[in-house]
This record gives sequence, structure tokens and C-alpha cells, in this order.
Amino acid sequence: MGQGAKRVKVGTLYGISAGPGDPELITVKALRRLQQAAVVAYPAGVGGKPGFAEQIVAQWLKPEQLRLSLTFPYVQAQQELETAWQAAAAQVWPYLAQGQDVVFASEGDVSFYSTFTYLAQTLQQQHSAVNVVAIPGVCSPLAAIAALGLPLTLRGDRLVVLPALYQVEDLEAILKWADVVVLMKVSSVYAQVWGILQQHSLLKQSYVVEWATLPQQVIHTNLDHQPDLKLHYFSLLIVHVTR
Repeated sequence: MGQGAKRVKVGTLYGISAGPGDPELITVKALRRLQQAAVVAYPAGVGGKPGFAEQIVAQWLKPEQLRLSLTFPYVQAQQELETAWQAAAAQVWPYLAQGQDVVFASEGDVSFYSTFTYLAQTLQQQHSAVNVVAIPGVCSPLAAIAALGLPLTLRGDRLVVLPALYQVEDLEAILKWADVVVLMKVSSVYAQVWGILQQHSLLKQSYVVEWATLPQQVIHTNLDHQPDLKLHYFSLLIVHVTR
């Protein structure tokens, strides 16, 4: 760097929570940051289609904003995932290095099973000067329980949230001590979960919500008679174990 040259301050990576689907559930703070950003990133969709987060925030974006579609594969192979995180970081870093802020929009909340975490951690590992700010929002369990018109927890209720990659056997153990259980992205294991809930006589106090907050939202109650539901990927199941 030549004498007298100014060092460019690295930009900030903002993770904004876009909410579970309804565009109006984004917070005022997240919306303001989104609309101020020159560069907006989000997870890419599948098959050339817009990703879910992109669809949520699309109506709030301006034509002059630069948009970065970052690929995060739906796989469990650690090496493939790390390669994708590094590729995404490489797309974002040039803008941060020039002093531009970058907003990354994620469905739900950026701290709740979000791809934003992997992008942020990878950038911070590679470039210690990167500043990361997370703006919280509405996550899908809260949106789903609101759609049901029920409280998620009361008084001393013990709440357990299991992600999509849980083992069904884990559910057996958790039902022995939890008061409320939320099973994320339950579609791939619904049949096995239904069988376990039947054994524990919990089907009448279990609920499935697909596409929470969106026009195509579907709520399934009285699961006693629905052992073979064909659910969308964006589905979750809530069990009130002790009510």
C-alpha cells in the first residue's frame, strides 16, 4: 500500500431473518436493512427456480440492488457442504473487501438451523476483519403454533425442537421427559413418527402444519385417522405431550 493511501474498511455481513413465508412477517429492522443494501444475497433455488428466501423478500427489493444467488446443496456429505460454503464465501467476499455491506436473507430466523451461520463462519475463518450482524425474526415453529391458535409453551413446559436429521429413536427417549416437542421438516419420517405417537396415545394432541403463514398453508389435526399423510418439505409437527 502506497504512503498516504487509505485502507478500505471491510463491509459488514448482515444476516436478516425473512420469516416463515408471509412477506409481512419480516421485522421493520430487517426490512430497513434489506432495502438499504446495495448487495443482497440469498440461498439459490433448485432447478433454476427462485429460492424460498428470495421469494419472501422479492417484493421488497429494488431493481438497482445487486443480487447474489448462493448455492447450498441439500446433502449430508461434510466435504461437499464445506466446498459449497467456501464457494459462497468467495462470491460475497469481494464486495465486503471493497467496503460494501452485504445482506443475506434467510427464511425463518438466521440463528435457527440457517445456512447463514455457515456462510458467516466461513467468512470469519478466512477473513478475521469481517463483521457479522444477525437480525432476528420469526421462525417456523412460532408461525405454526400461531396458525393453530394455541400457545407453544406454558409455565414450566420443557420444549424440545428436533431438526430434520434426527433419528426416530430419539423421539422415544424425548417423549419420556419433554412437555412439548417440535419436529422440523417431518415429511420424510412422518409414517414412523405417526406409529410412535400412536403407541404413546399422543395423536389427538399432535398437529401438522404445512407452508405456515402462506396462502397454501394446510393444517392437519385429528392425526388418529391420518397415518399416511403426504407432506411437503416445509412441514412440521407439534406434539403437546402433557396436555
